[in-house]
Amino acid sequence: MNLEAERSLPLKKHIIDLVPASHGGLVRKASQEYGISESDIIDMSASLNPLGSPFDHPEYGLDLSSLFAASKPGMYHYPDNRYLQYKEAAASFLGDGINAVNIVPGNGSCETIRLVAECMLDTNDTVGIPQPTFDEYEQQCRIMGANIRYFEHEGLMDISDEALDDVKILFVCNPNNPTGKLIPRDDILDLAKRCEANGTLLFVDEAFIELADPSQSVADVAATNDHVFVLRSLTKNFAIPGIRLGFGVASEKMALALNTARLSWNLGSVPDVVGTSLLEMEGGCYSKYLALSRSFIEQERDYLVERLSGIYGFKPLPSTVNYVLVDISQLLMDSVELTERLASHGILVRDCSSFYLLDNDYIRIAVRTRDETDLLIQAIGDVLTESGKEYAEEKLKQTIECAASGEPASRNTCEYYPCHFPGQDCTFCFCPFYPCEDSRTGGRWIDSTTGGKVWSCEGCTIIHRKEVVQDVLKILMRDIETEDNLKVAWERVIVPNL
Repeated sequence: MNLEAERSLPLKKHIIDLVPASHGGLVRKASQEYGISESDIIDMSASLNPLGSPFDHPEYGLDLSSLFAASKPGMYHYPDNRYLQYKEAAASFLGDGINAVNIVPGNGSCETIRLVAECMLDTNDTVGIPQPTFDEYEQQCRIMGANIRYFEHEGLMDISDEALDDVKILFVCNPNNPTGKLIPRDDILDLAKRCEANGTLLFVDEAFIELADPSQSVADVAATNDHVFVLRSLTKNFAIPGIRLGFGVASEKMALALNTARLSWNLGSVPDVVGTSLLEMEGGCYSKYLALSRSFIEQERDYLVERLSGIYGFKPLPSTVNYVLVDISQLLMDSVELTERLASHGILVRDCSSFYLLDNDYIRIAVRTRDETDLLIQAIGDVLTESGKEYAEEKLKQTIECAASGEPASRNTCEYYPCHFPGQDCTFCFCPFYPCEDSRTGGRWIDSTTGGKVWSCEGCTIIHRKEVVQDVLKILMRDIETEDNLKVAWERVIVPNL
């Protein structure tokens, strides 16, 4: 925004300077951008329960139409801002001695993060955020004018008391987004003791813990400790991102203050009824539905990791939950290009370049069904083939330009030299005729790590013979379309050498 526009807006300067937080799940945007029907897009960028909503499984006894009908009378009245039944259901869902007085209803995670931030922070207060992690902690605290102190998530348990000294809130996402790492309960409790001694609020975001291991939750501690706040989400666990629902767990005194400060009527009649019914499922966070979800996630996560591990340039990192962070730093394209290319094939994955410390080297992939994982792997194969051809075409142009200018194009300094035979000519590191699909060259079809077949040139040496290179270059340097020149070069130079 330019200076003149800044002066004309009656807003705080730090608000004008805000950059939007990044999120996955942009199905409609992808549909509009790539001309693909929303129903044909597989969204692996949003980390939702891959088992689907309980409403998709009649065996759990929840009927969405009936709940909508039950919520209809409430549409004609203001909601009861006490949300008594919702609070009771949330407390029962958690168990462990947690009561309704400990519950703070929230219209999704972001609203609750904002609520805590605005109730605690003054301008220039400091908050601690281990990175990489969920963008919204920083976003909501910056809106309050706070300063951000970054810590590395891997070293979270080693934070010094000096580093915590002036920190008002320390945010911990557990399991962490996007890494999928779950910190054991005992370690969180040790950190909670240090935060309490320092007067720091430990804000533990357990949005994904039901899909990992709910026994590691510290919600019961938050119910009796003024310096621990726990956030829970219904969006991810029950795969209902369109209905914004969640809640916080705090001590009775903290919850009373936060409930007084939160926006009135922050849950409409539909979310109130739907959320209450989900939280009242028998067994709570150990219900049959969530237990099956955890088992399904573990099984399909293992399959996803296995398939990704077989693709060069993809290094999936260990995860405890329904998404996997993948290191693609060895790939010939970065996270931005890869996510865009996959989106053009109707597959959405999360570009992690917006996460602090991750740059353009990582993507996050949600665990989905096996069929959807297979479609992802197939799309990755298609993308790698497309990009490989484009890269080869670009290299061919560079080779022709070098030859035309008289510059040497040899790759004798390549770490892989000689990849075919000593003394080979490396002008065409990338074969301009690939994939020729002519077995007379010595090439052949082999199994691809992404499924299907791929043409291998391992047994072909023709394009590295000096006399062949010279003859091909003479033809390619003619002032004619490259595609036409390639056809001529194939017939006049390559075929006679087969």
